[in-house]
Amino acid sequence: MVKAPVAGQVKTRLASTIGVGAATGFYRSMLARTVRRLDGDSRWRTLLGVTPDRSVWSPVWPTCDGLVPQGPGDLGARMGRLFERLPPGPVVIIGSDIPGIEPSDIAVAFTALGSHDAVLGPAPDGGYWLIGLKRSPRVPRPFAGVRWSSEHTLRDTLANLNDCRVALLRELADVDTADDYREWRRAPSAFHV
Repeated sequence: MVKAPVAGQVKTRLASTIGVGAATGFYRSMLARTVRRLDGDSRWRTLLGVTPDRSVWSPVWPTCDGLVPQGPGDLGARMGRLFERLPPGPVVIIGSDIPGIEPSDIAVAFTALGSHDAVLGPAPDGGYWLIGLKRSPRVPRPFAGVRWSSEHTLRDTLANLNDCRVALLRELADVDTADDYREWRRAPSAFHV
């Protein structure tokens, strides 16, 4: 899940404290780094779910296996649409601002989906950095009523998955605030929890 890396449109909460240029630069570097680390692994295809939809034609994206428009709605509606519309098989969705993510995290998520209906990677702020669904025999609907960008996000999602077998991955931090950014700059290894 990615936003077009346009100044003033990405990492707006972070930009309000460290400046638009620094926040946009951080986002662009994390996006490129994440795609570079995860694309090309033969165990999965790396697609970017992009917003706004018209940016699917933009040359700003790093090279990957494909671009898919997210469509309208809140984050849950957009992720739900991807889970419903992508080709059959398990799907794992991540954000693009998780400095500690490794290819092994994606491999562990897909492995967990072999014996679970869903997998989540918790974040220290109460959200999550990864969600994956087996999507067979049905596509679960984990996003109804989720309070996004809050300490309730993971808990709300888990409540929606109460009839599913759910695996939890290791905790990883994202970079949303000035404190997160300063910590990442001071000690990048701290984001490898």
